[in-house]
Amino acid sequence: MRRGFVVLSVLAMVGLMMGAGALWAQQTKSGKVDDVIVLKSSVFKKHKKGWVRFPHKAHSVDYKIACTECHHIYKDGKNIFKPGMKVKKCEECHTSPRKNKGKMLSLYNAFHKNCRGCHKKAKKGPTKCNQCHPKKK
Repeated sequence: MRRGFVVLSVLAMVGLMMGAGALWAQQTKSGKVDDVIVLKSSVFKKHKKGWVRFPHKAHSVDYKIACTECHHIYKDGKNIFKPGMKVKKCEECHTSPRKNKGKMLSLYNAFHKNCRGCHKKAKKGPTKCNQCHPKKK
């Protein structure tokens, strides 16, 4: 009897934990977005640092940063992205890990130019490697 209760309790906890992910998601015009997004890409075959955990909700809700500061679709040199449009993964366009291809930035340069550039301009937020990238385990 006691063993059955323990098994049921464990199963209930696992079920709650699996469903809890939905509680930590932000509803946007483009769909549900995790509050924290791990910026992880298969474009990088080898990486020296840990993956960045990007606090999406903090940036979009708390800091009120416009979607177009990060999300973009360029046409004739203008960003035509509007909230509600499908959001692509960065590596769908930024296909090179480290070398720019013409005007298209490498994935590494796109992330660093956007993130570090914004933090430097705002004079707040992390700008050094270990402030975003945890030690690799």
